[in-house]
Amino acid sequence: MGKDGGEKKRGDGETMAVMSLMKDQQNPIQQFQVKFKEVETGFKSWLSKQKLPVEAAIVTAMGGVQGAFIGGLMGTLSPEMPQTGVDPQAMASLKQTQALVGGPLVQARNFAAITGVNAGIACIMKRIRGKEDLESAVVAALGSGVAYSLVSAGLQGQPGNAITTAAGFALFQGVFFKLGERFSKPSVEDPYYTRARSMLLKLGLEKYEKNFKKGFLADPTLPLLTDSALRDVSIPPGPRLLILDHIQRDPELKGKRGSRG
Repeated sequence: MGKDGGEKKRGDGETMAVMSLMKDQQNPIQQFQVKFKEVETGFKSWLSKQKLPVEAAIVTAMGGVQGAFIGGLMGTLSPEMPQTGVDPQAMASLKQTQALVGGPLVQARNFAAITGVNAGIACIMKRIRGKEDLESAVVAALGSGVAYSLVSAGLQGQPGNAITTAAGFALFQGVFFKLGERFSKPSVEDPYYTRARSMLLKLGLEKYEKNFKKGFLADPTLPLLTDSALRDVSIPPGPRLLILDHIQRDPELKGKRGSRG
């Protein structure tokens, strides 16, 4: 028993040494990116398991905070009105524009309403419809347009203005969405490799994700992984040891491996 314990401790030390060596080869920016991606993936995974009202509330709040920051920054950086040497008519027009746009607090409020409502509705539509498409984007834009009208003009504003603003938001969002579909690359996120991607990120081995996909080593295969299976997809010995050790330490994956055995 003592011998087995000593071998286990020695193996743990060797594993940690290999992980430390591989992480040291990454520069600080890469390490931060890996850590951030790991946290982001874990948060998204947790959020997707929550009930719809909880997920929508959190997404809306996060979108609102981001919008408030952007709006406040834009309001702070807006140029000061010149005091002299400006045509009176131009000065009056500039004052009207600034009164409409408002200062940092007003812009923070407006942007928070726009981005928060847009993110919340988009989240609800995605959960209900199971996809992100043009219809969902337009509905979210309509909602954010109405929200902007309410917070900027108040309940005393004209309903026609709210409808016009919402339609403008929807049109812009629809055009932007179609342009994005046309020019952007397809998403590389694959739902069948979520667990594998998270594991590789945690180990600093994210560059081997393509090897997993090449060998179709999707999430359901993780409890079944062997050294030969990883070798067949051209993963070197050091990373193979880290991956197998991680699977052995993961209670859920280890339990599935035991039950299959």
